Amino acid sequence: MTSYRSFLPFVIVASLAIGCSESSSTPTSPSSVRPDQLAGTWNVVSIRPTGQSEQATPAGTTYTLTFTDGRLSTRVDCNTCSGAFALSGQTLTAGPVLACTRAACPTMAFEQAYISLLSGDSTLTLSGGTLVLSSMRGVLRLAR
Repeated sequence: MTSYRSFLPFVIVASLAIGCSESSSTPTSPSSVRPDQLAGTWNVVSIRPTGQSEQATPAGTTYTLTFTDGRLSTRVDCNTCSGAFALSGQTLTAGPVLACTRAACPTMAFEQAYISLLSGDSTLTLSGGTLVLSSMRGVLRLAR
C-alpha cells in the first residue's frame, strides 16, 4: 500500500504533463464564415499586390463587391464583373471565371490589379465591418 502511495504523485504529474503537451500541440481550426455574413455590398478600401505597397481606391471612383445567393458582382470604376463564388471555412473562391465589361476606364491599372486579387482562392478574414481577402497574389481590403 505504501509503495502505491509513493508512486501515485508520479502518475499524476506524468498524466498532467502528457495531457498538457497534447493540448498545446493541437492546432485550433478557425471558425467558418457563413454566406449570410458576406451578403450585401462591400466598398473596396485598398489593394496590395504581392511585392507592392498598399494602394487606396482611386479618389472619385466606385469599387464595390456584392455577394448575393452564391454569386458575386463587382463595380470597378466604369466596368462591372460578375461570377460565381464558393465559401468553404475561411476560403473564398471567386470564379473560376469572372465576366467583365471592358470599357477603357481612367483607372485600368488599379482595376486589373483588383480583379487579379479577387479571382481565385483567398483566405477570408471578417472582423466587424472589415473584410480582408489574402492570397499569394496579395491583399484586398473592403469595408461596409
